[in-house]
Amino acid sequence: MAAWKQIVFSLVILAGAAAAWVLFFPGAPDILGRWGIEWAHASTPKADESAAGRATANRGNAAAAPATVVAAPVTNETINDRLQAIGTGRANATVAVNPYSSGRLTEILVRAGAHVEVGQVIARLDSEVEQIALDKAVATRDDAKAKVERLRALRASNAATAVQLSDAELELRNDELSVHDAQVTLDRRSVVSPIAGTVGILPIAAGNYVTSASAIATVDDRSSILVDFWVPERFAAAVKVDAPVTATLLASPKDVFTGTVTAIDNRVDEKSRTLWVQATIANPADSLRAGMSFQIGMHFPGETYPAVSPLAVQWGTDGAFIWAVKDGKALRVPVRVVQRNTEAVLVDAPLASGDMVVTEGVQSVRDGGALRIAGEGGQEQAAAAGS
Repeated sequence: MAAWKQIVFSLVILAGAAAAWVLFFPGAPDILGRWGIEWAHASTPKADESAAGRATANRGNAAAAPATVVAAPVTNETINDRLQAIGTGRANATVAVNPYSSGRLTEILVRAGAHVEVGQVIARLDSEVEQIALDKAVATRDDAKAKVERLRALRASNAATAVQLSDAELELRNDELSVHDAQVTLDRRSVVSPIAGTVGILPIAAGNYVTSASAIATVDDRSSILVDFWVPERFAAAVKVDAPVTATLLASPKDVFTGTVTAIDNRVDEKSRTLWVQATIANPADSLRAGMSFQIGMHFPGETYPAVSPLAVQWGTDGAFIWAVKDGKALRVPVRVVQRNTEAVLVDAPLASGDMVVTEGVQSVRDGGALRIAGEGGQEQAAAAGS
């Protein structure tokens, strides 16, 4: 192609690009005006005026038209009204029975699982030495007693002095104390149960040498079961002594027992932030054992808060808020989130049950702006048609 044709072709392309820039670039008239070319403003006044008019009209229509949103009513829900905790049961009283002294275990008089009463002999230790000591003490006491009787007879005839009689009576009292001491020592060679209850598996057989540190048997009083459980510190003020509880066996959920709170610890554990509570469950059928696990349930009055849809909660620079619908307009209400549940969020805010809050369309809501709840118009038209 000839050089002059290339030049003409390039000039045509440049002219077309310049015309497109002037016609379609919004800031082109201002730029040309700064260059001293005023014909661009004169050539597009009507277009600019019509565009400005359309923008003003659109803004007016947008300001006048209410935003369409989806809203849901506020409900009330109660929290901290129930407690579920896992507890461990133990016997009402448990005693490890030990002998008072060392010796050879000669016989065991009970079997594992047997029921014993208070003071019942469980086992006996060898007691020959203690029996001899008792017999000696009894013989000495009997001799002292006879001596006192002779001196009393002599004293009646003034054949014995009052001092002799007094010394004999003192010796008799000391001998009686020696007999009592020997009897206690002999009795303690018999191991007795200090409480009524059920004997556990016996860890020692007859013939073993035992000391005061050897446990002969363990006795459990299972007339009632104590259940220890721990509750969160937010329930510390709500749990009271004598409050009713339900206890469900984890191994057998169909078995539910009732009881009462019998003891509450005096402090909250600073590591777990829980409070130790103890409940008592009656066990008349002896079906419960120490060490069983229970699910404890308690009910309280609780605290009631407004509940809204999770979609209604919005977040701003000053915290959480929701859009409430008041007289057809949007009202920004700050809230404090109390608890998040699966289907609702409990908030602390000046809301009443039945108030409408925006759940969808929040991006078009402005404080004080008019709102139209989706579906309400159709319902009104249907009601008018039916009437």
